Amino acid sequence: MEGLTIGLLKGSWSWGHKGWLRVYCRVCGAALDLSGQKPRTRKTEVVYACPKCAAKYEAYFCAADARALKYTCPFCGSKLEIVSPQPVVGR
Repeated sequence: MEGLTIGLLKGSWSWGHKGWLRVYCRVCGAALDLSGQKPRTRKTEVVYACPKCAAKYEAYFCAADARALKYTCPFCGSKLEIVSPQPVVGR
């Protein structure tokens, strides 16, 4: 059984590393977490993305900048969509 390396992945190569979920707002550069939780806090946040430009330009936007852009993509003009899970209200 020598040579098994299950569970030895460390750092940015490990599964579930925060770098896999972190994106940056294209307008203000704020760090956004696609899991819905703000970095270094327990508060949730809403992350918007353009369905057409997200893969090409990494077009992710924070809630404040999405509101300022009137929920339209500045690159192609399509409607922005929510990509982070929304918190359950009323439970």
